[in-house]
Amino acid sequence: MFRTNKNFILLFTLFLEIFFLNACQPDTPKERYNLQECKEELLEANDYAQDGGIDRIVVIKKERKMYLYKEGKVQQIIPVSLGKNPIGQKQQKGDNRTPEGEFFIHRKLCSPKYYRSLCISYPRPSDIQKAKERGVNPGGDITIHAQPKWNADGHGDSYTLSQNWTQGCVAVTNAAMKELWYAVREGVPITIQ
Repeated sequence: MFRTNKNFILLFTLFLEIFFLNACQPDTPKERYNLQECKEELLEANDYAQDGGIDRIVVIKKERKMYLYKEGKVQQIIPVSLGKNPIGQKQQKGDNRTPEGEFFIHRKLCSPKYYRSLCISYPRPSDIQKAKERGVNPGGDITIHAQPKWNADGHGDSYTLSQNWTQGCVAVTNAAMKELWYAVREGVPITIQ
């Protein structure tokens, strides 16, 4: 009887340890961001600061900088990373180029991989037509996004900003994205040149 109770207690203790240890673990993989706060902000329309904002974004690829404008005046200049193959216009999916031209921010996205993102309106109908004529996919899902989870605290910002590492997106630090998130509304024009 003592042995049975001892086995029961050991099994019960093991069960409690597994249950409570697993209950304390995040339910998202370690390389993913927890998106609950971001999703709540979007649902409650708390994703924009009412005291002002940015009304135009200009990205100069050769400078690797983003210029934020309000009423025609530069408010801030942010360093950026671009696609791994940054020179020239995006031609097709997988070319790792950042598109060039006039676009707009068409959506805000809580990104499990890159914290938060501002979706850029690429491909435009003209991009789709040109790609169709060449028999290729124009690509898509181009965003201004923040950092991967391994750099969530910003310890690797100097490294990531010294590289062009995206698949065609414009990457900024998480701190810069947090500012952009609240300063930019959907519909804000963005020029990439």
